[in-house]
Amino acid sequence: MAVKYVPEPFRIKMVETIHMLSREEREEAIRKAHYNLFGLKGEDCYIDLLTDSGTNAMSAAQWGGIMQGDEAYAGASSYYRLVEAGKDIFGFEYIQPVHQGRAAEKVLFPLLLGPGKFAISNMFFDTTRAHVELAGARAIDCVVEEAKNPSKRAPFKGNMDVEKLESLIRERGAENIGLVVMTVTNNSAGGQPVSLENMRQVAAVCKKYGIPLDIDAARFAENAYFVKRDEEACRDMSIKEIIREMFACADLFTMSAKKDGIVNMGGLIGVKDGDSPLILKIRANCISFEGFYTYGGLAGRDLEAIAIGLYEAIEEDYLAYRIGQMEYLASRLDDAGIAYQSPVGGHGVFVDAAAMFPQIPYYEFPGQVLAVELYKEAGIRACDIGSYMLGNDPDTGKQLHADFEFTRLAIPRRVYTQAHLDIIAEALIAVRDRAAEIGHGYRITWEPPVLRHFQAHLEPITD
Repeated sequence: MAVKYVPEPFRIKMVETIHMLSREEREEAIRKAHYNLFGLKGEDCYIDLLTDSGTNAMSAAQWGGIMQGDEAYAGASSYYRLVEAGKDIFGFEYIQPVHQGRAAEKVLFPLLLGPGKFAISNMFFDTTRAHVELAGARAIDCVVEEAKNPSKRAPFKGNMDVEKLESLIRERGAENIGLVVMTVTNNSAGGQPVSLENMRQVAAVCKKYGIPLDIDAARFAENAYFVKRDEEACRDMSIKEIIREMFACADLFTMSAKKDGIVNMGGLIGVKDGDSPLILKIRANCISFEGFYTYGGLAGRDLEAIAIGLYEAIEEDYLAYRIGQMEYLASRLDDAGIAYQSPVGGHGVFVDAAAMFPQIPYYEFPGQVLAVELYKEAGIRACDIGSYMLGNDPDTGKQLHADFEFTRLAIPRRVYTQAHLDIIAEALIAVRDRAAEIGHGYRITWEPPVLRHFQAHLEPITD
């Protein structure tokens, strides 16, 4: 039985018209896109769940702030407002704006990583892994074992396996570990949260071996909500107090503000120690890659919108609604017997495509199969979080086998209603009912060397 839908804690003041193409038009559109969902036109997608990054609906306060954005090239008042918001919420002494999360990684990671170095994470997402490799280093995932069983309901499946972390540091040599990254929430593991206790344990290991600890903070507010709800010692803490305690464990953070900043563009780098020698190097890279350090590739109006959005993201009524949407959709899948990474995470529902298509091997990309079928079924655009996204081993060139074969339904913030979620559930049920008829997946006919899933061409395997 579906859980009760949490009413939106806002009124809708502006709408955007969307249209559903016919089945025949959808099949032609995905064929022309080479069966790559990133190749579709946005206007050809009825419900767009490709990502929750930059696809959010901004508030009246944010739009009002945009009109007040200070567009001075250096030292704009909007920059200082964003810096003060970042310092207040995260407790870090240095806040550097950049144009999005991968820009934060491009600026920071080469300062800490290089050939022969390793970065360890509870789980790297695609662009973060790519920037580790572009810096010449290698990425190692170290998520807890419970996360690898989607049907197992356990709290904090995004946690780092602390024992394995320390074992990896000893095996590789602490001097060769350039960075430890804690992704909160853990996107690749299904939007699963990280506990405050786990963060403290990881911080203790990093301090013991002298390794910098970075938080990938894209969904920091959603993670804090889970901590307050499910971690006994934190239930009487405010969301902001939990965030401050979580970030007190880290030395650095990199953030795509396009998620829990509830904006369409922007990112941040944070440095806890305002006297860190890294700051001048971060500024130098920012000036080279992004623009002057007081705007970091963003217009003043964007800086203003982020400063407001960071505070809106930590409102408990908003977070209850936000997580409530995921729980409502997940409960519809529970009723239908459709497997997903459970319990549901913070920004989307990660459907277990391997369970839906047991006849399709990982190298034929079951997560991509389900994403294509959802589009053909109801104009829903989702994406693969599995072996297709993981790509090839950077040293051998061989296809890697992901721990999961998920199709991610990433829900944009403050955009879709209960009726849209019901359409998503009904489309998944329809695909599930004919899943056994789909005998093969896809092969790649062309791929770029880095982050292939954004551009690769695929074709159905028919033989």
